[in-house]
Amino acid sequence: MTGRLVKRPVTSVRAFQLSASVVLITLLCGMGPAAAEDLSPNGQAWLRAAISGGSFPDLRWPNFSDYSKHVQKFYDFNGDSLWWVKGMEPTPQAQQIIALLLQADQKGLSADDYDGPRWHDRLAKLKPATQQPSEADAVQFDLALTVCAMRYISDLHIGKVNPKHFDFALSDVSRSYDLAEFLKDHAVGEGDVASVLAQVEPQYPGYRRTIHALQTYTELAKNDDGEQLPATKKAIAPGDAYPGVPQLARRLRLVGDLPADANVPADQSVYSGVLVDAVKNFQRRLGRDPSGRIDAQTLADLNVPLSRRVRQMQLTLERWRWLPDSYQKAPIVANIPEFRLRAYDKNFNIAVTMNVVVGKAYGHDTPVFSETMEYVVFRPYWSVPYSITRAEMIPHILRDPEYLAKKGFDVVDSKQNVVSAGTVTPEMLDQLRAGKLFIRQNPGPKNALGLVKFLFPNSYNVYMHDTPATEFFARSRRDFSHGCIRLERPADLAAWVLRDNPGWTPERIRQAMNGTSTQQVNLAHPIPVLILYATVIVLEDGVVHFYDDIYGHDAELDKTLAKGYPYPW
Repeated sequence: MTGRLVKRPVTSVRAFQLSASVVLITLLCGMGPAAAEDLSPNGQAWLRAAISGGSFPDLRWPNFSDYSKHVQKFYDFNGDSLWWVKGMEPTPQAQQIIALLLQADQKGLSADDYDGPRWHDRLAKLKPATQQPSEADAVQFDLALTVCAMRYISDLHIGKVNPKHFDFALSDVSRSYDLAEFLKDHAVGEGDVASVLAQVEPQYPGYRRTIHALQTYTELAKNDDGEQLPATKKAIAPGDAYPGVPQLARRLRLVGDLPADANVPADQSVYSGVLVDAVKNFQRRLGRDPSGRIDAQTLADLNVPLSRRVRQMQLTLERWRWLPDSYQKAPIVANIPEFRLRAYDKNFNIAVTMNVVVGKAYGHDTPVFSETMEYVVFRPYWSVPYSITRAEMIPHILRDPEYLAKKGFDVVDSKQNVVSAGTVTPEMLDQLRAGKLFIRQNPGPKNALGLVKFLFPNSYNVYMHDTPATEFFARSRRDFSHGCIRLERPADLAAWVLRDNPGWTPERIRQAMNGTSTQQVNLAHPIPVLILYATVIVLEDGVVHFYDDIYGHDAELDKTLAKGYPYPW
């Protein structure tokens, strides 16, 4: 478990703050230097009081009550002696960890969260900068480094916030470190702490690509002058005059959509040529229709400060750290804001990819979770959820009692026995309202689930399926479902998930989809499924793609992180 699981009342924290402060004053006023391995009684008392109170005012984020249990265990290992100070000097390992904390921004974290600006002065109070360092300075240094190191390691490994706080069902408690054991065994005695801590990060290729892109965009943001492209009353089409051509060229060249060697004269005033190609490329990277026209949406996208793109990457990296270990085992991944599905082979190469339709924003969000695909159903029935029956089906029936018959629906009881395949009587309507009867759509091409569905049992009753409404796949924004995920090429996914089932060739799959009977096929090897939410994707070619925060999850995470430690866990 992480220290974040330990919570203390605020009143307890304040009481211990007072106690710790009294002891610290004694140390500051009356103590000379002491051997770090053998703290004085006052030094030990201050350390115990600070840890028990879970607060240290000298920290950027003083309240570390969510880590108190781990900090106490760490100091119990060496009898309340110091770990990071020897002979009143910081150990080499302490110096290495501080160097890593100062570079936390490169990982999508913030050095300030780990006391970045404070380490210079803390180090200066110890040898060799100070000839007679005090025990008070040593013990404060040691505690501050322990808390910051634990925060950094945990943040880097599993993220700052428990995904359950956002109703993301991704948390994997088994991935949490025993932070006291980790520091004792893998930090205080290591010659190369950086190499050890590099192993706590997610090892996924997509994570590493995003880290690299973050560093690139951080540098680009420094050269972003913030100049806004001129607004226009109508969309700018290729060949139109546009006074913002010079600024447009600078922006597109900065982010790489316009090649560095592309020739755009400084006095050009017509939007044409290589600029049109660059705008199309920019639109593709943002999931827009690559029309080449500079409409209101494209103009708004171009005017987004690069500092905001950096923040998008930081939020995406936080979510990368939430992923369960099952992500490494040839999974199927659907990214909601991207409206895209990918299936990976055992070497984490993309085996199948396609467009998807996800749940509508504002009311029918597709949930974020991980589960295991277990079986496929060809020519499925669709059991209409009660919420859809109440909100959508009953109004249709009220207007036309023959509605269900015309659309291929039956009324069934709880055992799926058909009660009516025709007219819905007033008595049946009452029972439908009461949830005692149900509506079920028969298999076939017009079935809302199409000709095949993919089941990974979960509490949300969400699954992947075919659809007769194929026209939505051509749109750039594809949130049209009630929460389930519609597939652009379901037969391709069926062939991939059944590749280890003997005899299930693409031809047999097509026959099953177009046959006359409903058929369930259990997978020979169940497959991890991840429904994720990332507004930044860095593909294998290194190109960075940004997507809209369609459900507002980025905004909510950003707001939570801005509050500082302790984070919800």
